[in-house]
Amino acid sequence: MKLALGPLLYYWSRQATLDFYAQVADSPADVVYVGETVCSRRHELRLDDWFEVAAMLRAAGKEVVLSSQSLIESESDLKALRRIVAEADFRVEANDMSAVHLLAGAGRRDWIAGPTLNIFNPPTLGLLADSGATRWVAPPEMSGAVLAELLASDAPQIETEVLAWGRLPLAHSARCFTARHFNLQKDTCEFRCLGMSDGLVLRTREGEPFLTLNGVQTQSARVHNLLADLASVRHSAQVVRVSPQGEHTIRVLELFRESADGQLDPHEAFRRSAEWMVEAPCNGFWHGRPGVEQYVPS
Repeated sequence: MKLALGPLLYYWSRQATLDFYAQVADSPADVVYVGETVCSRRHELRLDDWFEVAAMLRAAGKEVVLSSQSLIESESDLKALRRIVAEADFRVEANDMSAVHLLAGAGRRDWIAGPTLNIFNPPTLGLLADSGATRWVAPPEMSGAVLAELLASDAPQIETEVLAWGRLPLAHSARCFTARHFNLQKDTCEFRCLGMSDGLVLRTREGEPFLTLNGVQTQSARVHNLLADLASVRHSAQVVRVSPQGEHTIRVLELFRESADGQLDPHEAFRRSAEWMVEAPCNGFWHGRPGVEQYVPS
């Protein structure tokens, strides 16, 4: 089973980001997705900087994938996307249909259909595979049973990847709710995301963590954690994804590696992971239940 590190979803300082990927070079991750996927206003690292990070990681022996932005809003966004597609040395994760269109038009036959393409049925997966996708990332809302059923159908046999750690990416919006929280307009947001290493938690009136605001992206407050479910994940997926968080991401990758390689019982790995989580765990979606639940089969 391959271990993948998903794209950095938060806005960290340039130095913090570079330091993080220097650690990733020595981590157990087999696949590393890099690039800005949430907001085009985040410029601590420019596109050329991401290419340099990708080259450094590849030299360290990683499979590197350039992730495209999930919400394309302007000609400048498209210009950046065209440059990513033109980088034939790296595979590309397409996170919206404009990326799919450009990759197919360029004749690329090696790209990854990202989780925000919302692939829920065999015809859609077949369409993307025919367009050149050789791996797809299941939507985090998809249960393990539905995924197994889809793969047992006449779906194309391409690599399957499952998000196994991180706050659930629930929605993207043209509006920025972090800017709104500070009573600012999106275009004059003062880059308030910068420094929020794990986003901004939104609580209910009772004080319970509910959602996380991350610029134009809305995430769950709880941490989706499938460490204890790795046996069932392995039946359907060849790749598991860990989403970066403010601290301890490398330790989380090590836990997944040890567990996937049979060196550590998955339930013990789950128990140990408690100290690395920024919030309580959840795995409800994987079990076909409300996503906020932490379900333990009897």
